[in-house]
Amino acid sequence: QVQVVESGGGLVQPGGSLRLSCATSGSIFSSSAMYWYRQAPGKQRDLVASISTGGMPNYTDSVKGRFTITRDNAKNTVLLQMNSLEPENTAVYYCKVVQFGVSMYDGPYAYDYWGQGTQVTVSS
Repeated sequence: QVQVVESGGGLVQPGGSLRLSCATSGSIFSSSAMYWYRQAPGKQRDLVASISTGGMPNYTDSVKGRFTITRDNAKNTVLLQMNSLEPENTAVYYCKVVQFGVSMYDGPYAYDYWGQGTQVTVSS
């Protein structure tokens, strides 16, 4: 069973920084795209950032210039560096792993795996 483990959340003051980390099984990491989502209380879960298997990042508009997603294939880890945090960034942050492959019998596939989430609170 694939495990996805997030860490790095916590309480930070507005304008501060946090770095989230997401680790998964080494056997699938290199063939997986990685995503960070967040869910604030009473709201839907939204995509924050993603990074392809080749290292191409993408961000939702509200975090561009403040958040940076990177992947370390040697450590099977994806990082989300969050700077200039705002109270509106308060949410549970989730990591999603999308493993791509090709089955001999069924052709291309994509399997999703989610972490348990890590709380980020931005407050003075």
